[in-house]
Amino acid sequence: MTKDVTMLHLEDLGGAWELRQKTDDIAIPAVVPGCVHVDLINDGRLPDPFQDDNEKAVAWVGRTDWHYTREIAWTGPAHERVDLVFDGLDTVAAVELGGATLGTTRNMHRSYRYDVTALLDGTPQPLTVRFTSAYTEAERVRDLLGPRANAYPEPFNFIRKMACGFGWDWGPTLVTAGIWRPVRLEAWSVARLATVRPLATWTGTEGHLDLTIEAERLHDTPLTVRVSLDGREVARGEMPPGESRWHLDRTMAGVRPWAPINYGQPVLYDLTVELLAGDVLLDSWQRRTGFRSVAIDSGPDTAGSRFLIEVNGEPVLIKGVNWIPDDIFPSRMTRQRYEHRLREAADAGVNLIRVWGGGLYEDRAFYDTCDELGLMVWQDFLFACACYPEEEPLYSEVVAEARENVTRLAPHPSLITWSGNNENLWLHGAMRWDEEEGGDLTWGERYYLETLPRIVAELDPSRPYQAGSPWSGSWEHPPNDTGHGTFHSWEVWNREDYVNYRDSAPRFVAEFGWQAPPAWTTLREAVSDDPMLPDSPGVLHHQKAEDGNGKLARGLAPHFGEPAGTEAWHYLTQLNQVRAIRTGVEHWRSHWPHTGGTILWQLNDLWPVTSWAAIDGAGRYKPLYFELKSLNAPHGLTVQPRGDGLVVAVLNDSPQPWSGRLAVQRRTAAGELRAAWAVHVDVPARQVRTVPIPQDVTAAGAGELLVAELDGVRALWFGVPDRDFPYPDAGLTVTADPVPGGLDLRVQAESLARDVLVQADRIHPRAVADRGFLTLLPGESAVVRVRGPVELDPATVKAPWVVTDLASVIGRH
Repeated sequence: MTKDVTMLHLEDLGGAWELRQKTDDIAIPAVVPGCVHVDLINDGRLPDPFQDDNEKAVAWVGRTDWHYTREIAWTGPAHERVDLVFDGLDTVAAVELGGATLGTTRNMHRSYRYDVTALLDGTPQPLTVRFTSAYTEAERVRDLLGPRANAYPEPFNFIRKMACGFGWDWGPTLVTAGIWRPVRLEAWSVARLATVRPLATWTGTEGHLDLTIEAERLHDTPLTVRVSLDGREVARGEMPPGESRWHLDRTMAGVRPWAPINYGQPVLYDLTVELLAGDVLLDSWQRRTGFRSVAIDSGPDTAGSRFLIEVNGEPVLIKGVNWIPDDIFPSRMTRQRYEHRLREAADAGVNLIRVWGGGLYEDRAFYDTCDELGLMVWQDFLFACACYPEEEPLYSEVVAEARENVTRLAPHPSLITWSGNNENLWLHGAMRWDEEEGGDLTWGERYYLETLPRIVAELDPSRPYQAGSPWSGSWEHPPNDTGHGTFHSWEVWNREDYVNYRDSAPRFVAEFGWQAPPAWTTLREAVSDDPMLPDSPGVLHHQKAEDGNGKLARGLAPHFGEPAGTEAWHYLTQLNQVRAIRTGVEHWRSHWPHTGGTILWQLNDLWPVTSWAAIDGAGRYKPLYFELKSLNAPHGLTVQPRGDGLVVAVLNDSPQPWSGRLAVQRRTAAGELRAAWAVHVDVPARQVRTVPIPQDVTAAGAGELLVAELDGVRALWFGVPDRDFPYPDAGLTVTADPVPGGLDLRVQAESLARDVLVQADRIHPRAVADRGFLTLLPGESAVVRVRGPVELDPATVKAPWVVTDLASVIGRH
């Protein structure tokens, strides 16, 4: 042991680097963390790939080999060991220092550490990271192991890399390379903390901490481990010479449980682990964690088998969204951007984020923010929509990646479940992949049913593991079975009208969705077509789904007919997205707890595109975003068909009973009362009550609607499609009052004004409204608050399409 021992010292190697093509010695300024595409864009050598069809013009970047270089030296305190640490390399790389090769990589989802003690002193040495095209590696592995089926014509399943970078039905093909996460030098002596894996759980009355620590040693000297919670020492233990592992299993009295949104407070504690040699602090580790228990009730019942997520012993109605990487170039993500997007989800009443398997194990900032907000996280292992080889060189990479990320994410109480894959167990049979070329080869089943559950059981038994999504629980039932486990609802949208959501009540809906274009300004900024039409070249290039526009048109036809122009198409497709999602969520929520919840496809986009997202690729809200706030509210009403009649489902996802007078009226579009009925209802906490409506009230004639109300919560029912409803002229008047930060728009209706929409981005590109579609009964008014970065002109609200209602679009005056 050295005489003068000091604590581990870090030197960040981020910032300015140089980038070169393998075949070109011209140096391009580069920034680390980063990626080649962003460096080329910043240097003016690449057009914006989001604009028009520039995606095609930049495809060569993903087929090219690249080198990153800079000089490094160790000038910090003297230590026994100096390591070069990469938190992430994308993807196929050779790392060289002073001309010596340190190692090679082929996995974007892992970190890498190299001992450079003998190669570094105070003299600068060239550090080079040589990236081989991901295509080259993926195609090499494909040729080695044989072809495998997948849902898209790219070899993403032959390389451990963000799959959606190869293109998806909502994303561009932009295959990246680069030092995408931080890189640093770490200097240390005697020993360091190699892994710290805390599993913090809640017993119902007190906390429990299962803590495993592994150290990397340079000497067989006695070590001490000290554990603190919120600055208070809670444990201390010895790591004798020759041992590198220490374990703590202890009850933690006096702590409070972490709970998800609307089920308590997300209580967090600062957990600190210190490694000492005598009185000398060698290394320390600190995270915020929380104590909670998680289970998935998948037991049998008379309808099949349940899927209820329980936190701290209480079933939680899941109001989830699917998360894709928020940027096709993930190195551009910042803590501030993660916080902003996740707060938007929480503000919309979302309580669970599913991190989808074609993306990433996200940055620590993502999970930290979910911890703080009370957002639960469902984390897929990174397999999606393909057959994956189980042989080398991939198998050992999968194991190393899984072990590292299960350990890395263990401190986060928001993480409640691991899932083996996205749709692979389902599609293997449903798409008859076993009949395609390579169908007799391994396809990933071993990962999902053996390897990954074994790793989770060893390293993280505090969280339930699912083999995949969808998954019925075993091969006894089809993977995508409405009666068992999780279900992905894609017949609706792909082939059926959204009213068919009401045809079944799955046990848990883990994916469902309906497309719409992005905000008008987002589309206009990305597409230079003149004129811009639904089927003009630029618009179609930003529609990646197979027959996406055809499905949009077929979805509109039974409800609205054919739109009269691009602006009408834009309004109606956004409205149809809202109608579809409302139909599904209200139906399934009315079946709680038979249906354990829903996870909308999808929250976000990673470029400007027509997609299923609620927030578009420029960060603008589609009307669907605001609809989520209503659909996810603790109290809700919905009129639902049941048998030969109609019922009001009273939805109470609050911790208190909901009681009051439920009133149902049948009115004309002009406001005339035709029938009325009322009843007192008592709905216990976290439950649903369905109340049949008398037939003399539901017997609506032409131009009539039902209005149900309870404590200011309202539900409407129109018995016929919009194109068959005789909407009157709403007689809308709009006044705009300047206020600090923007405008307050007061919208007044003389007659029924259905689906009034204020498109704030048509007032100013960065203006935001506080609500989406709203319906006013005769004589009602509402205020829409529009805020922007500059003073807004009240006269702009008179411009076409700034304020629109349904009747004016479909021409039913």
